[in-house]
Amino acid sequence: MDTDAVAGAAESTGTPVAGDVAPAPPGAPPVAGGPGRGPAADGSGTGSGAQVSGTQVSGTGGPGVPGPGPGSVAAASPEPPGAPPAAVRPGPDGPATGSPAPDRAGSAGSVDETAALHAGIRRTLRDLLEKRATGPRNRAAVGTPEGYDSGLWAALSGQLGLPGLALAEEYGGVGCGLPELAVAAEETGRVLLPSPLLATAGLAAPLVTALGTPGQRAALLPDLADGSLTCALAVPGGALSTALGLVPAPGPGNTSPGWAGGGRAGGIQARRTESPPGGWLLYGEADQVLDGHSAGLLLVAAHTGGYPRSRTLLFLVPAGAPGLTRTRRTTLDETRPQARLELRDCPAALLGAPDSADTGAPVAAALAATGARAAVFIAAEAIGAAESALRRTVEHVRQREQFGRPIGSFQAVKHRLADLYVRVRAARSAASWAARHPDDAGLALAQALEALRTVAAETVQLHGGTGFTWEHDAHLFFKRAAADELLFGPVHRLRAHAAEQAGLFSPGLFSPGLFAAGDGTDPADTAQGTRRRRSTDPAGEDVAR
Repeated sequence: MDTDAVAGAAESTGTPVAGDVAPAPPGAPPVAGGPGRGPAADGSGTGSGAQVSGTQVSGTGGPGVPGPGPGSVAAASPEPPGAPPAAVRPGPDGPATGSPAPDRAGSAGSVDETAALHAGIRRTLRDLLEKRATGPRNRAAVGTPEGYDSGLWAALSGQLGLPGLALAEEYGGVGCGLPELAVAAEETGRVLLPSPLLATAGLAAPLVTALGTPGQRAALLPDLADGSLTCALAVPGGALSTALGLVPAPGPGNTSPGWAGGGRAGGIQARRTESPPGGWLLYGEADQVLDGHSAGLLLVAAHTGGYPRSRTLLFLVPAGAPGLTRTRRTTLDETRPQARLELRDCPAALLGAPDSADTGAPVAAALAATGARAAVFIAAEAIGAAESALRRTVEHVRQREQFGRPIGSFQAVKHRLADLYVRVRAARSAASWAARHPDDAGLALAQALEALRTVAAETVQLHGGTGFTWEHDAHLFFKRAAADELLFGPVHRLRAHAAEQAGLFSPGLFSPGLFAAGDGTDPADTAQGTRRRRSTDPAGEDVAR
């Protein structure tokens, strides 16, 4: 195997992650047009606010930009003559009903237009991030109170419309779909960009779209789309992956992703108030809240109803609400800042209609749907990070000499790089499928996280002593892989849950919940259970892998 061949293969990994089936054709239209509002590119001024049940929620950022921003990622491919607006086009299951618009590329029905759109998003973001999201700049950004570069966030929001890329145009978004958002996520993952994009566009915005009243959507989504308001999802109990339906709740016989707001003991409790009528007070704590220390709005999952009618609801809490204390935590991955929230009789507004608290809003279904979209986003980020780490490693082994020759010329190194390349390409294929079929997002996320973890570990080792230093970026890729798996995994539970959902195990072959915990807490996960698992595989391998 020639070293140049390995290097060329690894460096050719700029293929779009989400459904891109061909490179941009010659003469592809430039990326132009963007959302009509957004913060100033320099981050100056104050952003517009949003009204939440009588509570003014202040955003951060600059004044609205009147008109399309130059270089926006919004509409790289023109609409066919007479086509309806993207926000009101019927989706695959029927007419649009206020949910995020169907993906523009799929509606256009043209492979060339899809490739041109994705290539335009990729090119525009990469040009900006290569200049303003370098390693030294990112290290400086995570040391700020916000944990990210507010000026760069203003540029991504105001000029490119990135937070509203997958939001409907009627709410100030671009009107693209999940595949386009995944392309953008891959580019941000490539540079390990610290930003509130995942918390705001990947988690909060879909929940507001799915559960909010028309008034709440009209008040919040435009500010989320233009980046003047950031939002964070707070889930008590450190159970983000369980709440999002990516893995089942640990426990004997529990094979469903059911989740009860942190439980009746602990978590966050919600109770009604008599004054004002229809108000709510929250009491409890939540850890591992992504960007919770800097978000202008918090979306808090809380438990209510007591034992007979227990249920989980989502509540809107403005950043300056009385009784709310936010503390930024020291995290393994400093590019994913997290916070601890303490709520002591904190006033909140219910997300959804007032009667949804009694009838039972479809919160679990909305969380699961959001979890699938977030899994695609995180998988795309992981693939971008893995490809970036692999490219850096290939460049290093081509230049580093030992025994009078580049270490990349040694067969053992070639084989390791080839194995890494295959892992990344396989993960890309799974993520590309999941971007258009979100029901399979959990499995794609598992494959992407495992690929990033493997590539990051090899990156550290193949860089030798340099890879272990604080000044080199190799450890940042390893920390991103470990932190994402802690937050959204672990990988073996993601895979096991996907297998159970797909019905791959015949009834009676495995005891219920055998793969629910996988950490020794499940009684089924015993030596006897392990023997049963191994006995089904002629090779003697654990079928859970």
